[in-house]
Amino acid sequence: MDNPIKVGVVGVGHLGKEHARIYSQLPGCQLVGIVDSNPKAAEAIAKKVRSRVFPSIAELAPAVDAVSVVVPTTMHHEVARVFLTAGKDVFIEKPITETTAQAEELVRLAQQKGRLVQVGHIERFNPVLSYLEKNLHVPKFIEAHRLSPYPGRGTDVSVVLDLMIHDLDVILHLVHSPLVSFDAVGVAVLSPSEDIANARLKFANGCVANITTSRISPEKMRKIRVFSADSYISLDYQNQEGEVYWKEAGAIKRDKVPVTKDEPLKLELASFLESVRQRSEPKVSGEQGKRALDVAVAIIEQIRKS
Repeated sequence: MDNPIKVGVVGVGHLGKEHARIYSQLPGCQLVGIVDSNPKAAEAIAKKVRSRVFPSIAELAPAVDAVSVVVPTTMHHEVARVFLTAGKDVFIEKPITETTAQAEELVRLAQQKGRLVQVGHIERFNPVLSYLEKNLHVPKFIEAHRLSPYPGRGTDVSVVLDLMIHDLDVILHLVHSPLVSFDAVGVAVLSPSEDIANARLKFANGCVANITTSRISPEKMRKIRVFSADSYISLDYQNQEGEVYWKEAGAIKRDKVPVTKDEPLKLELASFLESVRQRSEPKVSGEQGKRALDVAVAIIEQIRKS
C-alpha cells in the first residue's frame, strides 16, 4: 500500500471523538494528532486512539495531509481556513460554515490551493440512500421528517442549520432541477433560535418537497418518502430500512428495500480518504455544501422576516 495518509482531528467532543476512533481504525490512514479546547478531554481521547495532542491548529497543520474540522459551526471558517492556507485537504462537518460569504471564501481558497473540501452531510453515505439513488426515476413529491429530543448541543444555531440542512442536501442532490421557490415557517421554543421549522420547496420540473424538522420532539425520527410516477419509496435512515410500493396488474405491490447495514460515518470518512488518495472530487464537495447552506440561510431569513 502507498504511504498512509496523515490525518488530524480538530475538536473531539460528541462527534469529533468518533472521527478520531474511525481514523485510528481505517487502513491506509495514520491519525497523527488531535486538537481540542479541553486539554483533559483531548488527552483522554488521544490515549484511547493511540495518538497525541497538539497544542494548537497552527502546530497540527504542518504535520498532516488532511484534517477533520469538528468544532462548533461558528468556528468552521476560521479553522478550515488555516488548513487550506497551509495546503491541506479538509473535511468539514455540516453545515460548511455559518454564513454563505464564509463558504464562498473557503470554496475559492480550496480551488486556489488545489485542495479538496468535503462537507459532512452524512445521510449521503447512509446505505438506504444508495438504493434511492439507483432506483429513483423523476421524483414528483418528497416528504422528509427529522425529529429529535432537545440535544443541549448544537443549539447555538437554528434547527434549519443543525438538522434540516441534512434533508436540504439530500433533496437538492435527488432533484435534478433548479429550485424556483419555497415557503418556510419556524419558531424558537427552548433556544434563542428556531427549534421547529417547516419548508416547502418547489422545483422547475414540478417536484415539490416538504420538510419538517424539530429538536424538541419526544422521539427520534429520520425518514424520507419519495413519490414518482411509477413507485413510492419510504426510507428510515435511523434503522437503515425501507419499503418500496408500485402498481402492477391493477394492484399495489410492496417489498422491503434491500439494505446492507453499515456505519455511515465510517463510509463517509473512508470516502474522504479515497478522494484525498485519488485526488478526485469528494461525494459531497464544498460547492454542494455551500448550495445546501445557501438554501438553509434563505429559509432562516424568510422565517425571521415573517
